[in-house]
Amino acid sequence: MKIVVLDGYTLNPGDLDWKELEALGECTVYDRTSLTDIEEVIERIEDADIVYTNKTPLPEIVFEKCKNLKFVGVLATGYNVVDIAAAKKKNIPVANIPTYGTAAVGQFAIALLLEICHHIGHHSKVVHEGKWAENPDWCFWDYPLIELDGKTMGIIGYGRIGQATGKIAQALGMKVLAYDSYRNEKLESDTCYYVDLDELLVASDVIALHCPLFPETEKIINKSTIAKMKDGVIILNNSRGQLIEEEDLADALNSGKVMAAGLDVVSTEPIKNNNPLLFAKNCLITPHISWASKESRKRLMDIAVSNLQEFLNGTPKNIVN
Repeated sequence: MKIVVLDGYTLNPGDLDWKELEALGECTVYDRTSLTDIEEVIERIEDADIVYTNKTPLPEIVFEKCKNLKFVGVLATGYNVVDIAAAKKKNIPVANIPTYGTAAVGQFAIALLLEICHHIGHHSKVVHEGKWAENPDWCFWDYPLIELDGKTMGIIGYGRIGQATGKIAQALGMKVLAYDSYRNEKLESDTCYYVDLDELLVASDVIALHCPLFPETEKIINKSTIAKMKDGVIILNNSRGQLIEEEDLADALNSGKVMAAGLDVVSTEPIKNNNPLLFAKNCLITPHISWASKESRKRLMDIAVSNLQEFLNGTPKNIVN
């Protein structure tokens, strides 16, 4: 059995190993495969039985040309890079990794928020540059410092990751307003309860996005929804970049309507040099790394291997088509 990993570097840049996957068959791991050269993709997997992809597209032509394919593993939760209908037509199951980074992504959302509240990186930098040593007072700060206790966090999308973020927010003394199409009333308490979207927008000091990208959530943060928010609101997004109309958020940051934004995702990745958020005030942007703790990546790899093992055992799991 021949196994090919098309783009393994982001999952395993060298601090993990592929031995459990290699134990299942002849395994070739490419760090990267072209995102646009379909001929390269086909050349690399034309005689493979099993293929894993993270971001390398597998359109219909791949399934037409690669006659040996029996299973596709996606090294992520999102599977939009694979034409799952074309795979199903060829009776090829596609498996994703539905849960692996819940704790890591929730933690990262709060890390973005705490950096906005305290600018720890900046203040450490200027201390090392000598500003504290030269200061006439025993302390100083270059930005307003924000206390979260008693403030309200609105979380759009209250699934596993939203709940993880909400749990930490409540531990910091915040009240959580949750908006989700599915309501689990067992999660409600004096400090956490469900509201409709408009109430969340109006009442929240911090708004965190943890919803999937669906037609109804695409650009859910836009000029109209921002207008309903409190002046000085903080917006966090480490879910999907397309949830935000980026020009509208940039305008709101520059006007001060939105006090700050903490983003780990943007609409096109890697970010384009002309993205308006690069030039907006008080906009913290990190390069889509919420998921990338070693613990989280090891969990992802373990599930990816387990998906293949279960398929080989005749009990496939996490199949999306």
